Amino acid sequence: MRTITEIIIHCTATTPSASCTVESIRRYHLSLGWRDIGYHYVIYPDGSVNVGRPIEEPGAHTTGHNANSIGIAYVGGLDSSRRPSDTRTPNQRVALLQLVKDLMEEHNVIHIHGHNEYANKACPCFNVQQWRKENGI
Repeated sequence: MRTITEIIIHCTATTPSASCTVESIRRYHLSLGWRDIGYHYVIYPDGSVNVGRPIEEPGAHTTGHNANSIGIAYVGGLDSSRRPSDTRTPNQRVALLQLVKDLMEEHNVIHIHGHNEYANKACPCFNVQQWRKENGI
C-alpha cells in the first residue's frame, strides 16, 4: 500500500443536476489519455459515496500531489448560471465530512486541502480550511 498523507477535495465543475457519474467522469478522463478516473471517490448529490480509482493507486487530480494523496470530488460546483458556487447538498456535506474523518482514521493523513490551494481554480468552490475549522478537523 502506498503512503497516504493528504486528502485533496475537488468538485466536478458541473451543476448539481448534471448527469455526472463515476463512469461519465472515467470516460472523460480516459478521453484525455489518462489511464482511469483521476479521483478516488465521487460524492453524488444524494450523499452516496462512490469509488473511483482504486485507493492503492495514485490519483490524477492535483499536479505534484498525486503520489501521497486521496482525491475526493463532489458532483457540482457550478450554479444554474454555470458560475462557481458551493452547491454541496446537505447530504453531500454530511457524506464529505464522514468520508474525510474515516480516511483520516484509516491513513496517516496530516494535510487536507482544496484543489484551489494548489492550482488557479475555483474548485472545490468552498474554503476547505474554513470548513475544517468549522468541523474540528
